[in-house]
Amino acid sequence: MEFKEFSNRIDQWDQKIILKYNGLGGKPITFILRVFSFFGRETLWLFLIAFYLFIWYDPFLLSYISAIFLTGLILILLIKQIVKRKRPFERFEKDKITVFERTPTSRSFPSWHSYNVMAYGLIFGLFFLKSPIISILAFFFAALVSFSRIQLGVHYPSDVIFGCIIGIIGFLITVFLTGPLILHTLIYFEQFIEFEIQYRQINPMLLNNIGYLMLSLCIFLIIFLLAINKTIQALLKKKRVKV
Repeated sequence: MEFKEFSNRIDQWDQKIILKYNGLGGKPITFILRVFSFFGRETLWLFLIAFYLFIWYDPFLLSYISAIFLTGLILILLIKQIVKRKRPFERFEKDKITVFERTPTSRSFPSWHSYNVMAYGLIFGLFFLKSPIISILAFFFAALVSFSRIQLGVHYPSDVIFGCIIGIIGFLITVFLTGPLILHTLIYFEQFIEFEIQYRQINPMLLNNIGYLMLSLCIFLIIFLLAINKTIQALLKKKRVKV
């Protein structure tokens, strides 16, 4: 079977599945799946990175959580730009596909949400906690989040399948390459810090240094604004249309 024929078959299967499951279960199921889908957003993990850097400094957790994010940033964005696959709602007529969340603007293949839940699930389950049970639950959770992307009308099945596969690859790259590299870099630069570093506890500088407190608040505020940026733009656009 030639690649083009194989690709066409996958595309036909993608169309069949998303048309079947888009909006499945009505409003109650859609609401639940939107909640699950949130855990795949990069915003959640950026908050966690900032937490382990500014609030509760833990170089080990910080390094590997950051490595998962950076590895995904490179792999997912690179593939998205190469493939440039249109989202389902861009391809089908509006009466066939309904988007049940904020409309994404990036390309469809692969799914970053699926990458995130798979890669972070493995890093927490297998690497941090070393728990087979947590790892198995992570696979189920990744499947649930991946299905939510199909039901919400923003991804094809092959987008989320390959997103999970790349998540496994990203996990391996993080464990054996980027994670240790970031950790050793942090440890190296710690020797140049003039104040005593407080590990794995609430950073006392939050109470003793107003400048540090303001910096931390600004970082979290920036992450929050980045998360709601598109929502704000949509609201402003609606206001301009009404005027």
